[in-house]
Amino acid sequence: MNKEQLTAFIKSEAQRLGFMSCGISKAEFLEDEAPRLENYLKKGYHGKMNYMENHFDKRLDPTVLVPGSKSVISLLMNYYPKETQRPDTYKISKYAYGKDYHFVIKEKLKELLHALESQVGTISGRAFTDSAPVLDKAWAARSGLGWVGKHSLLLTKQVGSYYFVAELIVDLELEYDTPVTDHCGSCTACIDACPTNAIVDEKIVDGSKCISYFTIELKDDLANEMADKFQDWIFGCDICQDVCPWNRFSKSHAQPLFDPHPKLLAMSYKEWEEITEDVFQEIFKKSAVKRTKYSGLVRNIEFVKNTKK
Repeated sequence: MNKEQLTAFIKSEAQRLGFMSCGISKAEFLEDEAPRLENYLKKGYHGKMNYMENHFDKRLDPTVLVPGSKSVISLLMNYYPKETQRPDTYKISKYAYGKDYHFVIKEKLKELLHALESQVGTISGRAFTDSAPVLDKAWAARSGLGWVGKHSLLLTKQVGSYYFVAELIVDLELEYDTPVTDHCGSCTACIDACPTNAIVDEKIVDGSKCISYFTIELKDDLANEMADKFQDWIFGCDICQDVCPWNRFSKSHAQPLFDPHPKLLAMSYKEWEEITEDVFQEIFKKSAVKRTKYSGLVRNIEFVKNTKK
């Protein structure tokens, strides 16, 4: 296969495996992202996520992360649900409704890598899905899969932003895609809607103020100044995505593994407040919600419950 044929094969296989779209860019130093990342860390926007300070060079250069790499294959997988939680209850982010995406997508990436090797022989490459120092959104944008919106998430015309981003970094030369233009215009819906004012500038989110950070990443007690600002979110937050006009185009996914446990969508405030560890283990078996552990989820529920009084 030549470059053009191999590129076409990769995109065809990606579609077969259930990915929404696939874009490819040259593996090289992300020159534009370097000062942005440095400034982000200097200002402490990563809060207590100290791991973000590690591997600075690897985050910016895939050839350091994966020696010999020549191409970054970026992929999107839809997670927008067919149904959402009842409106009068505690809320979790839609991405966490079903099985943890790390498990689902990693298997798909392995299949894609095997399919590639069936065509060209052994490849030096690695698969990533939010699991290593890779600037996912930067690579997806560079590969033409969308643009980075004012809420710092990747946006795609006719699709929105409810999808996971993943990569294969490989030692193959391929045909490369080009970035698309920004289509946020003068809209500030996401900035205006954020209850904690976490979006401090266009495309810059102070992670230490984000509800997702408080309810997932932060292991300490929740800050009193955030009282009454969580708007019933107990794991993650979708506010900036829910108000984005581009997400009116979102269509439900076709991946059964992302479907929620039957009990989840109907749970009331009372059922959340009385959740036992056994029920937690049943509903969130292999779910991303297990990142908080049972104790963390209970902490979040209690915090939001007490601030509602």
